[in-house]
Amino acid sequence: MAKDVRSVHHADRRRDVTMPYAPALLVRRGSLVFLSGVTAAPVYHSHPHREEEFALPQTMREQAVLAMENLKKTLSAAGCTLDDLVSATRYLTDLSEQDDLNRVWADYLAGHLPTTTTVEVSRLATHRNCKIEISAIAVADSAAPGKARRRRLARRAPRGRRR
Repeated sequence: MAKDVRSVHHADRRRDVTMPYAPALLVRRGSLVFLSGVTAAPVYHSHPHREEEFALPQTMREQAVLAMENLKKTLSAAGCTLDDLVSATRYLTDLSEQDDLNRVWADYLAGHLPTTTTVEVSRLATHRNCKIEISAIAVADSAAPGKARRRRLARRAPRGRRR
């Protein structure tokens, strides 16, 4: 079943300004996909952390590009694209760099406007070198109910007796 997502605007909205986000999106049909936060660092990295895995670029622009590439990979793994994003929370360690992030964001989203919230934080938990983290929600097409159920059942471990 195809997803159905619609922008929601206030009746008295201003039309003389351009906003880089939608005030709200109404999801009428589709499967929600919740993404963990991605940074410029590799999504799969060692725990405990190894310093050599966090040799990141120094600029917000370069880190934003890497974070967006990680976001695209994660969406793709879930069968989605950036066009399927409905909401994102963007955590920055320096709000004065938000314009650099917004330019990269606009380049990647090419006119698609999910809802967004941007928050300045003192540090990101992933690593002190990270300047940006993005967590997001996307909407994928719904699978036919029978297919989705079979897929879930196939992932379950057998319930036989333990010996």
